[in-house]
Amino acid sequence: MISDSHWAAGRTTSFAERLAAGPVVLDGGLATLLEAHGHDLTSQLWSARLLAEQPDAITAAHREYYEAGAQVAITASYQASFEGFAQLGLDRAESAELLRRSVRLARQAAAQALPVGASTPTQRWVAASVGPYGAALADGSEYRGDYGLSVAELRAWHRPRLEILADAGADLLAIETIPCLAEVEALVIELADLGIPAWLSMTCANGRTRAGESAEEGFAMAGGVDAVIAVGINCVDSVEASDLVTAAVESSDKPAVVYPNSGESWNAVDRSWAGNATFGPEHAAVWVAAGARLVGGCCRVGPSAIRALARSAPGWPVGEPGSVSSR
Repeated sequence: MISDSHWAAGRTTSFAERLAAGPVVLDGGLATLLEAHGHDLTSQLWSARLLAEQPDAITAAHREYYEAGAQVAITASYQASFEGFAQLGLDRAESAELLRRSVRLARQAAAQALPVGASTPTQRWVAASVGPYGAALADGSEYRGDYGLSVAELRAWHRPRLEILADAGADLLAIETIPCLAEVEALVIELADLGIPAWLSMTCANGRTRAGESAEEGFAMAGGVDAVIAVGINCVDSVEASDLVTAAVESSDKPAVVYPNSGESWNAVDRSWAGNATFGPEHAAVWVAAGARLVGGCCRVGPSAIRALARSAPGWPVGEPGSVSSR
């Protein structure tokens, strides 16, 4: 693990140890920031296309989040797949190298980022993003979960990418935006075999998976695997986050991870965002009180919001070391 040698008077710590000590601030939406900087992400590969074409842009975006106070960067591998990279004319070996590059870019950003508000640098971590099968389809099915694939088929599809990212040098895997129970089952079986630390977060609506199933059942499945160090939700409406955090902690008996969207809604007719953001430090404090220990943002949550989270984090409840809740 690459980390700042000045952390804690010359001592580095594992991510699990840091998580036990209190809440950890994640980054915000990577695509949100890249789009804000003028990058075209309309291809089926989304931000993963920049791994091949503009890697420096990804490093810069990670660095911006670190300098805003994020302690964890989530890599640009969410939508990366062998099938997607094949559309760029890349073979499997070249595609595998781009997956590994996603971790290296985040590491570079961690090394380059300036300290945040203190003379002593902060230790920073890298989480390798593993998005759902539907993300590679680029047809919105990650928000429906209606793949029509068996658990065995989903395991076979995820396995090569998981193995590459597990060996790429990240501190942990970020299994994120999982919309259905079949995919949760497939992924936790693979994680149990790999043994690398991971969090698993589902995307939900109205308290259920995007496929309309019991979210609690998914949380419980993930909680039953030792390699999974946190269970929760991302890419959800932030007003739903508190109840889902409570459900994740109670169902999994593990710390929760939560990184919701801003709360704004997308108007497909006008192709614009509408409404007010419902994401902020005051909401994050509620999530932490409910048992969240990994807190950040997803779509439409940028560096300014993460900066506000990081500034408020010292006042969040921490509970006893190793506990999942302050209650």
